[in-house]
Amino acid sequence: MISSVCIFASSSNYLENGYYKQASELGKLLADNSFKMVYGGSRLGIMWACAGIFKENGGTLIGVMPEKLNDCGVSAKICDEFHLTSGMRERKAKMDELSDAVIALPGGFGTLEEVSEIIVQKQLCYNNKAIVFLNTNGFYDKLIEFMDEIIEQKFANKASRNLYYVANTPQDAIEYLKSYKPETRVFDKEIVYKR
Repeated sequence: MISSVCIFASSSNYLENGYYKQASELGKLLADNSFKMVYGGSRLGIMWACAGIFKENGGTLIGVMPEKLNDCGVSAKICDEFHLTSGMRERKAKMDELSDAVIALPGGFGTLEEVSEIIVQKQLCYNNKAIVFLNTNGFYDKLIEFMDEIIEQKFANKASRNLYYVANTPQDAIEYLKSYKPETRVFDKEIVYKR
């Protein structure tokens, strides 16, 4: 059963308003459904649009931030738990440790790197988490198309399509989390190398 959800998302304050609106909607729904939220600890961008509303609606908020970013003065002061890490790798490991599922909202290179690592971990049976792309405004369309091309050209096997879910609305993402049943998976070479 999923109790805590990790949010990967942009820290940019310069996006089209629809991104913040949908992030806020997701935050409210996560709180309304009694999920805890693990996120990057910032008060910037759509990560904050999601986390701020989540906290306003009574959710338990867990922030994880590297010391270098914390020293910039961008951390949120309303987290129920706040973890400082020495760097980005430790941050990702801590967020992974504290969460049962992942939702990737639109984001930049950091978001892409974070969610890619979680997908690879699931592919290799290091985790069995629900992984969701929230495809606001079709933001992830080209990435999903590229991932399909990776599979089509046999850089990954067809079963890789089952590693993640693409949600077009926050409600769709929440319903997926609520109904998620992890497959029983035991690692062997067929999981990775069978085509």
